[in-house]
Amino acid sequence: AESTRHQAARRQRSAGTMAKRRFYTPEDLAAHNCAKDIWVSINYKVFDLTELIQANRGPLAQPLIEVAGQDISHWFDSKTGGVKTFMDPSRGVRVPYTPHGRFLHVPPPEPTAAWNTDFGTAWWLDEDLIIGRLTEKTRKVQIVNVLTHQTDLLTVCSEETLEEIRDRYMEYNKHAQSYTWKKLEEDAFVPMDMEKTLDENGVPDESEEFDKLGIDFDYYYPVIHVYFNDDLTNS
Repeated sequence: AESTRHQAARRQRSAGTMAKRRFYTPEDLAAHNCAKDIWVSINYKVFDLTELIQANRGPLAQPLIEVAGQDISHWFDSKTGGVKTFMDPSRGVRVPYTPHGRFLHVPPPEPTAAWNTDFGTAWWLDEDLIIGRLTEKTRKVQIVNVLTHQTDLLTVCSEETLEEIRDRYMEYNKHAQSYTWKKLEEDAFVPMDMEKTLDENGVPDESEEFDKLGIDFDYYYPVIHVYFNDDLTNS
């Protein structure tokens, strides 16, 4: 069963209190899945559309609300960065391809005086709405608190440094900055470099090797041991 601490951390993510990060997991993205808290990703870029949607509620916002918390890269041309188009056979012109319905900043298929173009940059090209990147690969890591013997299994981004992973761990241990992070190396626990990734610290992601060998990777995760520094000033 899911522990009380894990339930609390999940509720915190769902409540939109997640700290801003460089990289996000699909689970991070999926937590922002309603009109009042809406994120989407396009070609690994994560957009926070919450304020945009709140300021433009109506039919053009609805297709975006329906995909809140999801990746919508397939709506866009990866080469041009624009909305995908198709050739309208009846008119012989290219028009936006919007099978889920026309959405904010997409022009109507027919010229109309009602089309308002004073919004400036289309939201999918607006760098100010980008809050980070969707990870290209997640990995799991076990963090063992040597003081309390509590073990937490975290899903992290492969691109994250240990400092960034520690920020995630603070959802489970608010005093995480008062711990020294170590790994087992040749029968000794050695401190890890918090400015480097797991790979750079010599903790490789071996999930693909386990797949090749037909071993269920769920039975083995890298382990990090955290040692309390007897200092709560970094809470």
